[in-house]
Amino acid sequence: MTGHLRDIAVVGFAQNVAPDPGLSETEMLLPVLTDVLAQAGLAPGEADFTCSGSSDYLAGRPFSFTMTLDGVGAWPPVAESHVEADGAWALYEAWVKLLTGDADTALVYACGKPTAGDLEDVLTRQLDPYYTAPLWPGPAALAGLQAQALADAGGTVPPGPGSTVVDGAAAVVLAAGDRARAMCARPAWIHGIDHRIEPHALGMRDLTRSPSTRLAAERAGAFEAPVDTAELHAFHPAQEVILRRELRLTDDVVVTPSGGAPAADPVMATGLIRIGEAADRIRRGESDRALAHATSGPCLQHNLVAVLEGERRP
Repeated sequence: MTGHLRDIAVVGFAQNVAPDPGLSETEMLLPVLTDVLAQAGLAPGEADFTCSGSSDYLAGRPFSFTMTLDGVGAWPPVAESHVEADGAWALYEAWVKLLTGDADTALVYACGKPTAGDLEDVLTRQLDPYYTAPLWPGPAALAGLQAQALADAGGTVPPGPGSTVVDGAAAVVLAAGDRARAMCARPAWIHGIDHRIEPHALGMRDLTRSPSTRLAAERAGAFEAPVDTAELHAFHPAQEVILRRELRLTDDVVVTPSGGAPAADPVMATGLIRIGEAADRIRRGESDRALAHATSGPCLQHNLVAVLEGERRP
């Protein structure tokens, strides 16, 4: 969605990827929150709104996200929300909250401990419960299915590793207008952000395409001007091929300079990290217009695209 009335920017980003596996989610998160709040010049609990992303399925217990509030500092009470999804979708909710004018700053964070259980089994629970889930296909099998579909359609599947699953946490601070300018020398302004979803059943989709990614990019304003950087949330090289095509990325675009999910995939924080990494390149002056992509569900089912710029658009 573009054409909004308030200018909102990323003014801080921190991550803690592949920490000591013995740490709890709260222990992983605490240094991240300390870092990102210091970048923005905020004290714990000072952000107008807090939104988190995680999954009870990974933690193996209900309402696990409430425990991470110990790291946030929820007393005195804070305005807080949670999405049972990657932190990129928590950022979307916080962005909408700031657009309404009900808040000027927001703390967004995400964490996940996929090593706490068998991720291959856990992620089958997001599949169609009647036809697909009973077969127990894990992420690796589904990535192979998508790669084979691309090869059968005449596409080239480059060699390369899939995602490297690790524990991790990440956090972002958003701020609006003059508040963002006061917090950061070069804010990463969110020009547009949108997310779209495709049918749940794999048999109802063309696995060599990702129309939800293309539509989300279009609605976020990605095709209004060239981007110089793109951070892609791709679990497998075949998915990067599909995303590059749908996002119309030319050879001169720097694609996922951070290494992306193949380097480190802290499930439930990976998408938020893509936004944070793109924003950091803008804040450092290494990019002027960047695209960040996050995905959820099997074979690129649900996709979010954010466009960030180094200068505020009128």
